Amino acid sequence: MTDPLRAAGAVVWRGHTSRPEVAVIHRPQYDDWTFPKGKLKPGEHLIAAALREVREETGLTPVLGRSLPPIHYLHKNRLKRVDYWAAQIVQDDGFVPGVEVDELHWLPLDRARERLTYEWDAGLLHALAGAPLATVPLVLVRHAAAGSRQEWQGDDGLRPLDAEGQAQAATIAQVLPAYQPELLISSPSRRCVQTLEPFSSSIRLEPLLSEESQDPRKTPALLRDLRAPTAVCSHRKVLPELIHALSGEEVHLRKGAFAVLHRLGRRVVSVERHST
Repeated sequence: MTDPLRAAGAVVWRGHTSRPEVAVIHRPQYDDWTFPKGKLKPGEHLIAAALREVREETGLTPVLGRSLPPIHYLHKNRLKRVDYWAAQIVQDDGFVPGVEVDELHWLPLDRARERLTYEWDAGLLHALAGAPLATVPLVLVRHAAAGSRQEWQGDDGLRPLDAEGQAQAATIAQVLPAYQPELLISSPSRRCVQTLEPFSSSIRLEPLLSEESQDPRKTPALLRDLRAPTAVCSHRKVLPELIHALSGEEVHLRKGAFAVLHRLGRRVVSVERHST
């Protein structure tokens, strides 16, 4: 079976959460009204693609909120999947009409629903309104690949990323701008720190995130009351219990993978899992 074509985009909103407006674009090539989206570049992560496409088509830099239901349809007799996120503006560089997109309108939900060309886009508005909009992301990353524990000689806390892990860390650095983390917190292990370093060297080391010093009560409490967007890197032996304590969900991550917990206060309203 042929893999589906992949694309990514966002429903960008502004204003008060009770009366949001969304950005709707017109594409002259298709003469349609839709949301900003586009195909992934080779090797590009879905989240990085969504961020790039919104910037290119609208001049807006968004921070991604919770994911919306993906859209599936046939494109030239091949299945296409488009992943969407709710997104809020953090920067507006100004819309510049172009060949691909020549108009951008901000519309309240009812008027946007009337303007949209495709019924599946109207369905995204229903999902947008069905859960909280202004959430705060907590990105929980399992450290990237670092070779074999058995083959490493010396202190395991000093084991570095291997070539695969360095590539995964580079991908994470491309993804994290979508969540605008203000805090980076890591286990002191070198492989965890190196996983976040390509994004930023301003990392707070926290022993409670290490394999040796984790505590089933204190480690979740460390993150539960954070109100700023935060990215955390830790280990296989720490993250499943930590995610369950914060969200009630069972999530297991491969090396270099991450979960995004979208929170409203202490309440987790959505959990996503992504690989790199």
